Formats: sequence, structure tokens, C-alpha cells
Amino acid sequence: MSTADSKTRHAPDGLVLAIACVAQFMVVLDVSVVNVALPDMGRDLHFTTSGAQWVVNAYVLTFAGFLLLGGRAADLIGRRRVYLAGVALFTLASIGAGFAHTGAQMIAARAVQGLGGAILSPATLTLIVTTFRGPRLAKAIGAWSAVAGAGGAVGGLLGGILTGWVSWRWVFFINVPFGALALVVAVIYLQELRSPAATVKLDITGAVLVTGSLTALIYGVVSSASSGWGARSVVLAISGGLAGLVAFLVWELRVASHPLVPFRLFRSRSLSVANLVMILVGGAFFAMWYFLTYFFQGTLGYGPVTAGVAFLPMAVSIIIGAQISSRLLVRLGVRPLLLVGAALASGGFFALAHLSTHSSYAASVLGPSVMCAFAMGLLFSPLATAATSGVDRADAGLASGVLNTSRQVGGSLSLAILGTLAADRTRALISAAPHSPGVLTSAPVAGYTRAFALSAGVTVVAFAVAWALPRRTGRPTPAPDVAVAGEAV
Repeated sequence: MSTADSKTRHAPDGLVLAIACVAQFMVVLDVSVVNVALPDMGRDLHFTTSGAQWVVNAYVLTFAGFLLLGGRAADLIGRRRVYLAGVALFTLASIGAGFAHTGAQMIAARAVQGLGGAILSPATLTLIVTTFRGPRLAKAIGAWSAVAGAGGAVGGLLGGILTGWVSWRWVFFINVPFGALALVVAVIYLQELRSPAATVKLDITGAVLVTGSLTALIYGVVSSASSGWGARSVVLAISGGLAGLVAFLVWELRVASHPLVPFRLFRSRSLSVANLVMILVGGAFFAMWYFLTYFFQGTLGYGPVTAGVAFLPMAVSIIIGAQISSRLLVRLGVRPLLLVGAALASGGFFALAHLSTHSSYAASVLGPSVMCAFAMGLLFSPLATAATSGVDRADAGLASGVLNTSRQVGGSLSLAILGTLAADRTRALISAAPHSPGVLTSAPVAGYTRAFALSAGVTVVAFAVAWALPRRTGRPTPAPDVAVAGEAV
């Protein structure tokens, strides 16, 4: 067993929760905070429209690819060391992104940010599941889920305000004071905790394989919008990505002595179903922020600040949904909440699929977007509970890493696929009637509505998949006592 570090103080449970939530908020915020800032950022850094997508994708792909490694590192190396390393790397990369003067510098900084987030995010959930127990665990996960979900919506609001009032560079600089505060508090108060029998052997090869494969796959899908699906570069990228994913599976199952993903985890039906549902709903919600951002600015003519404010009701709805979900979780279990959440999301996306150039925010966007956001808050807490309650506590960090990876992989694939299909729809309408009055305004909206209609279909599939969840999943079990699970070192 480990021994306590005399230089650190015992942190009250509330402070541990705050440490976890602040870091998770930063990580999730940076997935969406750049969306409203992309037009201004693109002009300053000379991005093309397709190139600007990589400001989002560079972060999401490295985040998704290395989350599994980050989850295992929290279990093997220790929650305090991993938390501090993740916060430090994320904060330094934020400074680099804020000072970027070329597109290449920005993409590189965003990739490093994603790596820092991948190290940090699983450690935040590990802090919670090793600190709280019973009903308090459900409430703590609810708070963590509310912060994680709200980060996505608040990103639009904060990004718009900072871009409109100061500069787009401050969407990155805003992370610095939060990161510095999190570092200081964690150094003073956070004790070390890791699995007593852990050996520090991390599957770097597996992480590189899955990240490279996903990057190639997403690059091929995104490039198809401009080059066409039959282009040699597109075929090679997609083929290489798929081949890399096969190589990753072979490596994990046959070669790696300490695999990144022990596939024994997926013997838990609860974990498997939770991850599949997360891929589906995570992808739909991720794309929603992106397309609404462009609808607000391109169709409704909003400036960055107004577009950001338009996201505020969604942020509030996520928080309300997460709090309601955490209170009902112990009594109802996971499956009923997933079914209600998926059904609400489907209805919201179906309504958004009927937007037009004549739609107004109050009449056509506010209600459906709030419904989708409330559903998001309702879903994330039970999904986190289902993914972690069916595994050994020693694997809590890995299980949370797998769940977060599913969310990010679903988001990146969804944005690439839906973005490509929306662009195809827009381009086809413009090509069919290039001189038609208003086509340059109506064609992009037709692309957005196609994406929303497909998102409605995806969440219907998620509703069906949720029925496969074991009926009794979702009664949170006590977290292990710190003295038993691994004392502070």
C-alpha cells in the first residue's frame, strides 16, 4: 500500500468535488468555446472554411485518442500526479493557442491542449468515485455531469462575449487563471491515491495507433466535402484509418502485455450499452452546437456576443436536467432516465430540422434547443453511473476514460459526417440553381436541417439501444474506503 504524503493536507469532500469540477469544466469548455470565435480566428490566421474545422478537430481527436491512456494513468500512476500533469499541460497549451500567429501553430497548440485534457478529464471522475459513496456519489456525479454538460453550452456564451468584447485569443487565455488556481489548490490539499497493486506500464503504442487512425479517418471524411468521395487522397485516408483501427484491435488483443483497453471491461453489459448510447447521443449533441452557431451568425445575422447569449438558455437547461437526473437516479435507476432523455432529444432535433431562413430564435429555435439541452443534462449522469458502477473500483479511471472517449469519438465522427452531408446538400442546391434569388442564404440552412434530421434519427437509435441496459443498473454502490483502496502516498 501507499503511504501518506505529509506535505499535503486532507481535503474536505466538497473541496475534492470542486477541484474535479473546475478542471472538468475547463476541459469540456474548450470543445465548444472556439465555435463562435471561428470566423474572427479564421480571418486573422488565414484559415479556409475546411481548415478552420481543424481548430475543433485537432483538440477533439487528441482528446479522444489519449483519453484511454489518461484513464489508465489515473489508476496506475495516481490521481494527484495525473491531475497536476494534466492541468499544467492544458494551461500551457492554452497560452500557446492564445499567442498563435499561424494556422499551423494554432492546430499544434490545440492538439497539445487535447492531450492535456485527455490526461486530466479521467482523473476528475476518479477523484469523485474514490471519495464519495452511496447517495452522495450519485449527487457528486450529478454535479460533475452538470458541469461537464454546461461547459459545452457555456462555451458558446463565453466564446461570444470574449470574441465580441475583447479578442478571440481570450477564449484560450481564460483558461490560465482557472488552471493556475486548480494547480495551487491541488498541490496544497489533494492527496495521492492509486491502486495498491498498480504497476506503471502504459500502452503508448495503443494510444498512438487509435489517435492516428481516428485522425486519418476524420481527415478523409472532411476532405470528401471538397475533393469528392472518390478522390485518391480521400480513399487513402479512410482506408488507412480503418486499417489502423484494425491494427489497434490486433495490438490490444494479441500483442500488448498491458493493453490500453482490457476488453474484459466490456463483459459488463451496463458499461457496453452506456458507451454505445454515449457515442450516439454525444455525437448528436456535439454537432448541434456547431450548426446552431453558424445558423445564428450566418442566417439570423447575430454578432458574436448575441450568438453567445443565445446559448445561455441551453446552458441553464443542461444544469437543471443534470440536477433532476441525479436526484431521480437512486430511485428510478439508469434505464428510465436514458429512455426519457433520448426521446426528448429526438423531439428537439426533429423540430430543429424544420428551420428555414424565415425562422426566428424565439419561435423556432429556443424551445427545441432547450429541449435538447435538458435531455443532455438528463442523460450524462446516468450514463456516467452505468459506465462506472459495473466495474471494479480499481478500473474506475479506465472506465471513465472509455466513456469520455466514446463521447469524443462520437462527437468528432458526427461533426465530420454531418458536416460533410450538410455541405453536400448546400453545394447541390447552389449548383442546381446558382442564380436563384436567396439561394446563397437558403442553401446553408438546408444543410443544417439535414444534419438536425439525421441527429433526430441517431437519438431514436440511442433510445432503442437503451432498452438493452440491465433493468437494475443505476443504484450507485458505495465507493471504497480510501484506507482500503489505496492510501495516500
